[in-house]
Amino acid sequence: MLDILGLDALSEEIYRLMLTHPDKGVEGLAGLVGTTETQVRRALERLSELSLVSTSEQDLSGFRAVNPETAMELLLTQQQSELAAAQMRLDATKAAAAKLVAAYASFCPPYDDRDFERLIGPEEIRQRLAGFAASAETEVMTFAPGGAHPEEELVASRTPNARLLERGLRMRTVYLDSLRNHQPTYHHVRWLSDRGAEVRTAASLPVRMVIVDRRQAVLPLRNADARVGAVVIRSEATVAALCALFESKWEKATPFSSGPVVDDRGLSSQEAEAIRLLAEGLTDQAIAKRLGVSDRTARRIAAELMERLNARSRFEAGVRAVQRGWIPLVEQARD
Repeated sequence: MLDILGLDALSEEIYRLMLTHPDKGVEGLAGLVGTTETQVRRALERLSELSLVSTSEQDLSGFRAVNPETAMELLLTQQQSELAAAQMRLDATKAAAAKLVAAYASFCPPYDDRDFERLIGPEEIRQRLAGFAASAETEVMTFAPGGAHPEEELVASRTPNARLLERGLRMRTVYLDSLRNHQPTYHHVRWLSDRGAEVRTAASLPVRMVIVDRRQAVLPLRNADARVGAVVIRSEATVAALCALFESKWEKATPFSSGPVVDDRGLSSQEAEAIRLLAEGLTDQAIAKRLGVSDRTARRIAAELMERLNARSRFEAGVRAVQRGWIPLVEQARD
């Protein structure tokens, strides 16, 4: 019955017998089950690993069965933790795939013009994106990293964006949380939202990306400078993977209209991401780039988090963050 929670049949039977016959030792349990004492001891070790029994010098078996209600709560918590870890690994894989596609395109020529096409320079990128906007039929999905976007670029994008929305296309964009601190970007996003665009924000984004009609995607050749060039991807499998990456990030992002959200740890999404990056040993400059904020703001966020954790170093901050549950242990291997 409990095999779905990782408990084998023998261990489950031993656990049930310990609840009904707490006076039985290893020999007695082996006799009731009809197995060897060695197998009983292995089952007890398994039960101990799952925290279903605890060590006890008073009991003949050396263990005492944990109350079923408490035991099941522990098992369910463990399963939930494993599911969360698996989701983190999946998200990390999707993000890595997107970065790999962009990196590959930067130094390898397209092996099939139907699947990959290079765009060189900002003017060619703008022209192609304008063409995609004009021919789009159903939906445009965008990752827009960088908290403060140049005002002239924001103004230039309004005409094609307005035409898309007037045609009834669905437009979904994920910006960085830090856009709320840059008035031109903030007002532009409000302009989009007021006209029917769906906008959400996240603490960080894996790559700059535009997906049109789930059939083609545009990614930069270099994440560090999107103006250098871009790659248009039409490969069905690759575009499907990028769509999955977008949906995963979109689901967890905060609706723009909701404003900043603080989680049950008392952290904003930006602070939660900053402490994770801090624990990984990233510099203030690297953290600033990931969050889309200035170096000064990144230093302030890091200092405030270290003060809240009463930590004197980044390493100590990471340790204390894990101890408080701010950073799950499995998450430290995510990126």
